[in-house]
Amino acid sequence: MPAIFVSPFISRLVRSGALAAAGQGRAAVRHALAVALGLATVVGGSGAALAQAAADPSTDLGPLTQRWLNDAMSRNQASGLPLRMEVSVGSLDSRLRLAPCARVEPYLPAGARLWGRTRLGLRCVEGQTAWNVYLPVTVKAFGPAWVLTGPVASGAVLTANDATEAEVDWAEESAAVMANPEMWVGQVAARQLVAGQALRQTMVRPPQLFRAGAQVKVVAQGPGYAVTSAGQAMSAGAAGQIVRIRMDNGRMVSGTVNENGTVVVAL
Repeated sequence: MPAIFVSPFISRLVRSGALAAAGQGRAAVRHALAVALGLATVVGGSGAALAQAAADPSTDLGPLTQRWLNDAMSRNQASGLPLRMEVSVGSLDSRLRLAPCARVEPYLPAGARLWGRTRLGLRCVEGQTAWNVYLPVTVKAFGPAWVLTGPVASGAVLTANDATEAEVDWAEESAAVMANPEMWVGQVAARQLVAGQALRQTMVRPPQLFRAGAQVKVVAQGPGYAVTSAGQAMSAGAAGQIVRIRMDNGRMVSGTVNENGTVVVAL
């Protein structure tokens, strides 16, 4: 199928986290906004052609929409955005009959996002009979990622030799791609991983820094001071996790494990 794209709702696209949640931090947010703004610019002049062609009730809106979006995509590809966006549009049920319409408006249905398998709404806004239909849409976003070169056992620590850089479809799965090696090198495989998989956030977890029952260092922090003591971990802990600690006096506290295995308690 030809490649196309539409983004009439910039704010919804960015808020959806489709790109920003790809685990690339502020750079990804800036990139997501650039994608949204660039696409909004190129689709602006395409609506009239679709509206005019859709006036005939016998017209198939699938190819019309595809041409409208192909034109938008062709202009967008010249902007040199980091992700290479492609979208394929399906077709309506051949048994469907639509009333004549002077203007058809594309829109993104509530809860939908232009990422992976989704749908695009088309509604008649100028016609004797109002109608609303949906076209299946598949959005692909090709960009750099790290692909496993071999299987990795569950619980194994990932090293830089476990994956090689390649172009993948970020939108193929809902889990965010980890395009930065710092995000996965030294992490532990959360399950059995197989060769050819692009590394995503749900595939790894932080390494365990202490076991349940271990004596751990506890730092209680308040405005302008910090008190160091020790306690017993009630569960295993990894960097970034919140754990409960039994202090020497029997008091239970909760804190966040830092990269050194210290539990930081905010007072």
